[in-house]
Amino acid sequence: QVQLVESGGGLVQAGGSLRLSCAASGRTFSNCGLGWFRQAPGKDREFVAAITRSGLSTRYADSVKGRFTISRDNAKNTVYLQMNNLKPEETGGYYCAADVKRAFTVIPTQSAYDYWGQGTKDTVSS
Repeated sequence: QVQLVESGGGLVQAGGSLRLSCAASGRTFSNCGLGWFRQAPGKDREFVAAITRSGLSTRYADSVKGRFTISRDNAKNTVYLQMNNLKPEETGGYYCAADVKRAFTVIPTQSAYDYWGQGTKDTVSS
């Protein structure tokens, strides 16, 4: 079992920045690949970014490349999502997820992830 708790959401103006955190407990954190997904109001949940167990490999959705950065601190059992130059259409819930099966690859699909947090909400005003 892995428990995930997101934090760091809030209200920001377009062009601003937010840093999301996801704290994990339970199963050994360093053995999990981690991902961030988001869900805008009325839309399906979509992939944002993912990072391997070691942190050496990352993957991003095309829409966030160059603006978002995923990182992890295995000593703190925490994964981060730094979001810069935010856009109003990026308003929604942001969810952290853990993949306990893969060691060296990152997968951009929801079905690859075994555990999910409850999400944190971001609002980007125009």
